[in-house]
Amino acid sequence: MTVTETGAAPQGPASERGRYAPHPVVDDPARWGLTTVTVTTSAGPTVVRHRPGVRPVLFLHGVAGSWTTWTPVLTAAAGLPGRGLVLVDLPGWGSSPAPARPLDVDGSAAVLGEVLEALGTGPVDVVGHSMGAFVGLHLAVTDPARVRSLGLVSGTTVATTDAARHPVRALRTLPAFTLLRAGIAVTRGAAHGLLRGAAGTGVLPLLAAPVFAAVRRLDRSVLDAFVDEFRPAGFLGAARSAARYDTRRWAAVTCPVVAIAGRQDVFARVEDLDALRSTLPDVRTVLLEACGHFAHVERPDAVVQELFS
Repeated sequence: MTVTETGAAPQGPASERGRYAPHPVVDDPARWGLTTVTVTTSAGPTVVRHRPGVRPVLFLHGVAGSWTTWTPVLTAAAGLPGRGLVLVDLPGWGSSPAPARPLDVDGSAAVLGEVLEALGTGPVDVVGHSMGAFVGLHLAVTDPARVRSLGLVSGTTVATTDAARHPVRALRTLPAFTLLRAGIAVTRGAAHGLLRGAAGTGVLPLLAAPVFAAVRRLDRSVLDAFVDEFRPAGFLGAARSAARYDTRRWAAVTCPVVAIAGRQDVFARVEDLDALRSTLPDVRTVLLEACGHFAHVERPDAVVQELFS
């Protein structure tokens, strides 16, 4: 079920659009005619999957993600025929090597500008998940000529920024994010190994359960990608960057925005949609039922309907 900002649920019979997590995560760029290129940027080599076409879409992954986490959306949209595609692994994520020092939001936006310039895309429709939504918003602030529209999918926005600044208070308002951050800060480099160990013992679904609305219904490829793409240092760097960010800057975003959130998202709050409506000049918000923090994986058909129909 989808709920819009007016609180009205669409009418009609149930359909395939309502299935939970119907598509696997696939590491096969050729399936969508994508070419893998490496762009030299100010933060180091950045790996990009790219397909030329009209009105290109720039997809930005979140924490514990890479270009592959968008493949359920590409499957649901049958590859977005005719559209240009740009799927970036930000430095330190996916196939892109880690930069000399962790990127903040300014550095990430600068890398994206360099990538788009190298590919000669012109203005793009930006679709970002979680951290990628945050970076996409900042790109629209700092380089508005490049951003035709914004799709924020399970964006970590106002509540996460507040939790990063006030971790003690956030134990009440956003406990999952706060406890994860504290756990990673303690375990540091061992966090990734511990997660891999959990995957080997079969307890990974229990650890991942807070992130997804129905973890037992996920294709195994989703959890495998979640483990493979988790970067503890990147998570802590993103939290530090969010803590320093002034979200009032988003009022300068002039392009149309669609913000999609899941009712069961433990890294954001439903109230974030209200905050975005009060901050962004041109925004439409969508709340998805039975959906956690990975709306593009859990409800890819609904995401496609809201962003590309």
